[in-house]
Amino acid sequence: MSRIAIEKLSKRYDDFVAVQETALAVEEGEFFSLLGPSGCGKSTLLRLISGFVAPTTGRIFIGGSDVTGFPPERREVGIVFQNYAIFPHMSVFDNVAYGLKLRRVPRDIRRRKVTEALERVSLAGLEGRMPSQLSGGQLQRVAIARVIVIEPRLLLLDEPLSALDRKLRDEMGVWFKALQKELGVTTIYVTHDQDEALYLSDRIGVMNRGVIEQIGTAAEVYESPRTAFVAGFIGQSNIISGRVEDVSGEEVSLRLGSGQRIAGRMPRPMTAPAPGTLKALMIRPENILVGPEAASAPIRLTGTIREVGYYGSVVRYVLQVGRDFEITAERVNHGGAPLAPGAEIDLGWHADSAVLLSDAGDAR
Repeated sequence: MSRIAIEKLSKRYDDFVAVQETALAVEEGEFFSLLGPSGCGKSTLLRLISGFVAPTTGRIFIGGSDVTGFPPERREVGIVFQNYAIFPHMSVFDNVAYGLKLRRVPRDIRRRKVTEALERVSLAGLEGRMPSQLSGGQLQRVAIARVIVIEPRLLLLDEPLSALDRKLRDEMGVWFKALQKELGVTTIYVTHDQDEALYLSDRIGVMNRGVIEQIGTAAEVYESPRTAFVAGFIGQSNIISGRVEDVSGEEVSLRLGSGQRIAGRMPRPMTAPAPGTLKALMIRPENILVGPEAASAPIRLTGTIREVGYYGSVVRYVLQVGRDFEITAERVNHGGAPLAPGAEIDLGWHADSAVLLSDAGDAR
């Protein structure tokens, strides 16, 4: 296991900045995910750490050693790519043994290590099969076995589950999380799948346009996003902007353009905004109370149901509040007929269910 730290790391391609100046520390044994949309710089950052891409500025430390100028083979990292990069002409055994062979590990030790690695990824007995005879999930496990057999200090994974169907991806995610904890190897995982990142990670770095906008646990980035981008990218969200009217302790109230007043909590260590500042509150749809439930909510509004979405376990309502204001609410489906479009209902929330964002978000 190794701690990894990067300082002022950036990558520029002519006029395009793929990764802006970034600092990051990943602790020993941690499962850290880089989450963001395509083109946000997360794979470039992974390749900078691995040594496949040279940085424009900054330094990279693995286990306390400055490896910035080292080629990939000297960094003692294991990498699993999106397409697995399995050699089609080699058996499962030979694919997994390839890295050991390059390191001139004696044949008897090679065989023992490959056998142990295949047992760990539940592929024992498939040593002689060719890649064309394997399923997608089995190919992914071969790629992981080929990496863990060399006992890397750091494991880097670039969207390794994206080629699998949803059901298999979920199954492999559960399996891989257990394996990573068993191995205890420091892991950096790149994905655009928010559910994957929330389930697998000890911490998540949410990237946007070459910048890590927020780092935190799954609960922190979901329940207390700092920016409108993080709030909108992870899960469903309502982002409502208004002028700061009052700040009392950790509670902040905003006045909307319509004159309505709403309130939420101000996350630490955010500095209290000045009255009159344009700010935004984020409320998750599952925290919006509708109908009779809203009677006990300190923040209450009235809306008209515009759309009803039935998703089996949940029912999603899009509510029109005023002339140009929408709120999405989700309710767990306990059976019975959903509320009908066109109905006017009360809605609301508790102040600690809404969080103030550092940027203004979408003005309403």
